[in-house]
Amino acid sequence: MYTPEMLDKIENGSGFIAALDQSGGSTPRALKGFGIESDAYSNDDEMFALIHEMRSRIITSPSFNGDKVLGAILFERTMDGETNGKAVPALLWERGIVPFLKVDKGLEDESDGVQMMKPMPELDALLERGNSRGVFGTKMRSVINSASQSGVTAIVEQQFAVANQIIDHGLMPIIEPEVNIKSDTRAECDSLLRDAIMAELDKQDADCKVMLKLSIPEQAGLYNDLVKHPKVSRMVALSGGFSRQEACEQLAQNPGMIASFSRALLEDLRQQMDDETFDGALAEAIDQIYAASNC
Repeated sequence: MYTPEMLDKIENGSGFIAALDQSGGSTPRALKGFGIESDAYSNDDEMFALIHEMRSRIITSPSFNGDKVLGAILFERTMDGETNGKAVPALLWERGIVPFLKVDKGLEDESDGVQMMKPMPELDALLERGNSRGVFGTKMRSVINSASQSGVTAIVEQQFAVANQIIDHGLMPIIEPEVNIKSDTRAECDSLLRDAIMAELDKQDADCKVMLKLSIPEQAGLYNDLVKHPKVSRMVALSGGFSRQEACEQLAQNPGMIASFSRALLEDLRQQMDDETFDGALAEAIDQIYAASNC
């Protein structure tokens, strides 16, 4: 179970959450962005070893610490791995950063305007493993592509059903029904999502706590009631394909939301950089995202 110290940091701390949870499908793109082409590895084991090296370099950089980074979301293999001879979740918490675990297994094909999460038959075992490794919470992603009320309702109901399973294991769920920022009906999707989440929150037990990770709404301030909801520990925002500059500008218009960026955090980092240059680029990104998260 998560500790009171971790909960206090997440609920009351000043900063943002780093998303370092690229999985099988997104790993090649993440490596390419980091300056590692596909010919640098010949199988999945080599690919995942390279992404682990990338993440290890990030989390051991001097600027990546609990002063401005509240938490970090990890891929399963990263949670199970070590950096500098220490388990990654333990190393993060030593640095004042709360560890989270990505638990979803990818997306179903689109139906009724949304992409639901694939089944997770081994979720209970994964949650137990996360507990044993000192993980505070989890994250799971699904996607809304168009404004279908029935589709949005279904995706939110699925998210909360899994969230309750996670809560039963003593972990904090991050619910992430992402609205596709390229959707022609983005604003309507945002509104449908807000209403569906509010309805599900009203069904939860009084002492239930969840986190929300949502796309930055097209209409600034649309999610204010969710930010203030007593059952929402923290509202975080994904960058959703925006550049860091764009994502930070939009996030700053939504007080109460903090960042949980992946590509927008890492976009200027390259494997070929020396350590000083690497940490300088990371520090610049952290400072910009921190400022946008604390407007």
